[in-house]
Amino acid sequence: MFAEQSSTLDITAAPILAQLSERARETERLGTLPPDLVEQARRAGLFHLAAPRALGGAELPPARIVEILEECCRADGSAGWTIMIGNGSAYAAWLDPAVATDLFGGRTDALSACAFAPTGRLTPSGPKQFQLNGRWGFTSGCLHADWFMTGAFVTDGNGPRMLADRGPDWRLAVFPAAQGSVIDNWDVMGLRGTGSHDIAAAAVSVPEELTMASFFEPARHDGPLWRLPFFTLTGLFLVSFPLGVARRALDEFARLAVSKVRPPGPSAIAEEADLQVALTRAEGDLQAARAFVFDTIGALWDSACAGDVPHVELRARFLLATQQAMRAALSAVDTAYSFAGSSGIHLDHPLQRCFRDLHTASQHIFFSAAASKRYAKSQLNIDQPTFWF
Repeated sequence: MFAEQSSTLDITAAPILAQLSERARETERLGTLPPDLVEQARRAGLFHLAAPRALGGAELPPARIVEILEECCRADGSAGWTIMIGNGSAYAAWLDPAVATDLFGGRTDALSACAFAPTGRLTPSGPKQFQLNGRWGFTSGCLHADWFMTGAFVTDGNGPRMLADRGPDWRLAVFPAAQGSVIDNWDVMGLRGTGSHDIAAAAVSVPEELTMASFFEPARHDGPLWRLPFFTLTGLFLVSFPLGVARRALDEFARLAVSKVRPPGPSAIAEEADLQVALTRAEGDLQAARAFVFDTIGALWDSACAGDVPHVELRARFLLATQQAMRAALSAVDTAYSFAGSSGIHLDHPLQRCFRDLHTASQHIFFSAAASKRYAKSQLNIDQPTFWF
């Protein structure tokens, strides 16, 4: 049934969706996406939807990227999140093209795991050379990654090096996953199958050419997708999650409602007027939020295809759309879960997983109150750093 409803994906990718859904409990028990599903997703190109074509990626238009990731998240939250975060392979576009080509050595299916927070230190150790030390949390997909991309401050004495135009010298450092270590500590409420453990690096040698100030500087590859700033591109990935998970929750709830009878009444709960009103509102809010997301994506893409870096006001509007998507999704999932009653609490029912996964994802910094304020500040002409959107 699930695969039949997944017509938005390419034929090479669609077959995996039913397996992602059917094996969701297995994914949670393992605490990570099963290895064979990782390989299927890898072969289907699902981890490289936005990666540069020059590096073997698909470099798809933004709306298509969101559609595909949305369907993966609809199949299973943990699997979809893992695939979504795995699309950090796109960040190789911020490396020099020749360096990126050498880095992957002709391998177009290499997987990366990313952690942006600058909890690492890049200490100069020679000409154009650093030593990386640090520990990073929430590194989704780290168990099957070939490369780690981690946030770090370049040091200057006992503190970070300060740059006149941006403050601390905050970079992403790229290094082989085999040179780092995984700290097994992912035991959480939702997104249990994402393997988002901590990772660590101890005195890892990183050449300067494998560091990138991607939060502040443009990508090094050419093309409209690379005119989107770093966090705008990241937002394309992340917004797919609430849209996909909430869609699954409402679909599951509609199926449940026509068969569930709440004693002592003889009729299915679908006959309850309160339920009908709640479902109508949840559907309307979610579909409106999704339309808002795709409307702003279209405007971003039009601007990029015209040769421009989308203006900060347009990027702020996209940020607003992503926040609205999460709010509408949370409301939809809460509505479905509450009206489902005891039927929704069983571990073999997708509703409880949608509820847990979405509430866990809502704690991500991208969906935080601080992120929500950025749109208002842009409208109120309050000074703020704009690299975040």
